[in-house]
Amino acid sequence: MRKVETNKVISPSKFAHIVLRTRDLEKALAWYADVLGTEVVFKNDFAAFVTYDEEHHRLALVVTPEEERSPPGAAGLDHFAYGFDDFGDLMASYKRLRDIGIKPAWCINHGPTTSFYYEDPDGTRMEFQVDNFATEEELKGWMDTEAFAKNPIGVEFDPDKLLARYEAGDPLEELVLQGSA
Repeated sequence: MRKVETNKVISPSKFAHIVLRTRDLEKALAWYADVLGTEVVFKNDFAAFVTYDEEHHRLALVVTPEEERSPPGAAGLDHFAYGFDDFGDLMASYKRLRDIGIKPAWCINHGPTTSFYYEDPDGTRMEFQVDNFATEEELKGWMDTEAFAKNPIGVEFDPDKLLARYEAGDPLEELVLQGSA
């Protein structure tokens, strides 16, 4: 006999996938292949399932007949985010995408992260980020500061200036500071 406990919240073991609606399946498939390196595991006239790792699909794209985008600020998904292991991987991804004509819609140092926000062909935002602090203790310490309380969103930056400084060998400790680029 089994007993099911209900006195504690059991968090999921992983994030499996996200499903997005698109007006142009082929354009969306090409964009996600360029940005995330996805490969198609299934496709028909109205849907596609793609992955970039061992998961059977990380992203599903479903065609919608709706022509209108959701108005800015409407309830629903604002963006989804991917974290990189280190600052160099984030900068390499930025440079690779920039060089094929995919530029971020917004670049901001949030304090806890350095972030590049991209918009897919349907306007869905995706964030590429890297943690600016080596430990959780440092991160929580930053979030307890008056500077974070006054500006919890962050400071925008010029991605090409940040890339130039990174390639010039400027110390990472300086590059992850707000207002450094």
